[in-house]
Amino acid sequence: MPGPNQFRLAASVPSASSASLSSVSRPSAYSRLLHTSTSQAATASAALQTTAHPRPISAQFLANTLINKPAPLQTAKMSTMQACHGHNEACCNIPPVVTSGYSPKGSYSEYDGLKTYVTGPDDATKGIVVIYDIFGYFDQTVQGADILATSDDHTKYKVFIPDWFQGEPCPIEWYPPDNDEKKKNLGAFFGKNPPPGVAEKLPAFVKALNVKHPNIKSWGLIGFCWGGKVVSLTTTNAETNPFSIAAECHPAMVNPEEAKGIKVPLILLASKEEPEDKVKEFEQNLSVPKHVETFKDQIHGFMAARSDLKDERVKSEYIRGYKTVLEFFGKHWN
Repeated sequence: MPGPNQFRLAASVPSASSASLSSVSRPSAYSRLLHTSTSQAATASAALQTTAHPRPISAQFLANTLINKPAPLQTAKMSTMQACHGHNEACCNIPPVVTSGYSPKGSYSEYDGLKTYVTGPDDATKGIVVIYDIFGYFDQTVQGADILATSDDHTKYKVFIPDWFQGEPCPIEWYPPDNDEKKKNLGAFFGKNPPPGVAEKLPAFVKALNVKHPNIKSWGLIGFCWGGKVVSLTTTNAETNPFSIAAECHPAMVNPEEAKGIKVPLILLASKEEPEDKVKEFEQNLSVPKHVETFKDQIHGFMAARSDLKDERVKSEYIRGYKTVLEFFGKHWN
């Protein structure tokens, strides 16, 4: 399924690792995507409360996220990481990225009752679970899974993308939510698919993977947008978390308080559209090995469904994003 091509970015913007972000006020990506009414937010919040999770999400918090409310971006210096780390100097040989009409390298199987995209070598001893964004199995996300599975010369990864939406992802035609029907549909979608519900199911899913792949001894987790929230919720539960390392890419609903409870190495790659003050506070609250970086000329979704890979600047940052994740995993995943 080809991704949207309406997002054109200037190639002259400097790299994300350069000077501090400018102090500019802009709407957060998810507030634009999820522009809906307060009553719909309350309905979605009620649905969230039905899932047993130690950090229930309030109606007001969800309303602040779903409603088109600009978030001020304050000047903050992001952390930086060297491009290579020890054995990773030559680890990331990412294959040429296909801009459209991608042919997946993997196949689909079923685990714990969920259709799952599977890619990577059968003799891998490390597995990665990918939590896609709300648009599901877009080519950009599937190609990203193949990159994770094939680009590290020193470590073999088997990668899995479960279909949490069971064939009913959010139609990209609902974006932008520019009429009442789209707003209503989006509110209902998030009420039906709350991140805590997926976080609660992940440990059982990994157990099902272990049954069929006993050679995999350690697990990593990566989430995009909506999936980034799932990562935070999963890795803060020390009793049930099955993952040894995690990544959040342009995560939705960044909550700095959750960072305090994360007990595994974590990399967070933000876009220009996540609230910068919250990203910085999230980084400060992490007490584990970490890398937090803002790709300051990229949109929310640039490593997943909303990535316009026909744009050379977007494609290069898409590649750099996956390379940065692989380098962090190579350094901190023992």
